[in-house]
Amino acid sequence: MGNRCGVRTANRKGETSRSIFSIALTLLTLAFAVSTWAQTTVGSGSITGTVTDPTGAVVSGAKVVITNTGTGQALNLSANPAGAYTSGPLDPGTYKVQVSAKGFSSTNQTVTVQVGNTATANVKLQVGQESQVIEVEASQLAVNTEQAEVQGVLNSDQIANLPVNGRNFLDLAQLEPGVQIQDGQNFDPTKAGYSSISFGGRFGRTARINVDGVDISDETVGTTTTDIPASAIDEFQIGQSSLDLSNDLTSSGAVNVTTKTGTNTLHGEAFGFIRDHSFAASSPGGHDYAFQRSQFGASVGGAIIKNKLFFFADGERTKQDAFAAVILAGSPFASSGGGF
Repeated sequence: MGNRCGVRTANRKGETSRSIFSIALTLLTLAFAVSTWAQTTVGSGSITGTVTDPTGAVVSGAKVVITNTGTGQALNLSANPAGAYTSGPLDPGTYKVQVSAKGFSSTNQTVTVQVGNTATANVKLQVGQESQVIEVEASQLAVNTEQAEVQGVLNSDQIANLPVNGRNFLDLAQLEPGVQIQDGQNFDPTKAGYSSISFGGRFGRTARINVDGVDISDETVGTTTTDIPASAIDEFQIGQSSLDLSNDLTSSGAVNVTTKTGTNTLHGEAFGFIRDHSFAASSPGGHDYAFQRSQFGASVGGAIIKNKLFFFADGERTKQDAFAAVILAGSPFASSGGGF
């Protein structure tokens, strides 16, 4: 009898341990899910809006279908009792918002989603057959009424067409007012080829730089821990004040970069750039020091399974050769100067 009681007690202890482990595992899973959800808001945008009828009264339960025009992926929603809807995190791009309700004509509206921004797409339905579709032309000038953040967004067309010496992806930030680039070697000698950003004259060591929601800031000396090919960037957002809570802690500002993805259409590019001393003026003193920088790369993206599975690959290389002068001051060493 005593042995049986001991076995039961041990079993109860084992069940208690398993229960505690299960609860801990559940809490850990939830914490991971919350952190993942929070990360997606850094490298994504969203769409929100309200559905009303011709009199301005809200239409609850309206069907909302948000479709990415590039990938064909669709998100199905319903307006809440207040007539409002929100998409949640969306990849930057162009979307078609289709709203329909019983007794009203369907409405299509094209909306551009930018990284770190919430786009507003309010829809006023017209009385008619649901099979009738009304196309609404989007305004070219969109004012973000959902966020108080001071920010700017550069798209892929600007990134591709604006001349950037050296193709450093952070150089694009200087297109926004009050932003300057700082050489990584100002922070640490090991940071050759890396950069950071100064917002409004503040030191750039604390600037936050995120790529696709992942923080690539160097926590030790500043700048970044990796470089991104300029041809792989889809959108580039610079936030200077009133930053969204999904950004990591910073006393200066934040940069959110989203990279390109594959779409249903096969697309890509190949490029090559060269900068040589023979194309430039001589250095001070009439010296023609050797210098040559070659940059080349390519990218390709497309669909593996249409509307479902996509791929995108990008590679870029920079090869630079330069003459570094060594100046020796004072006699008798001045004549021994040279370079390497």
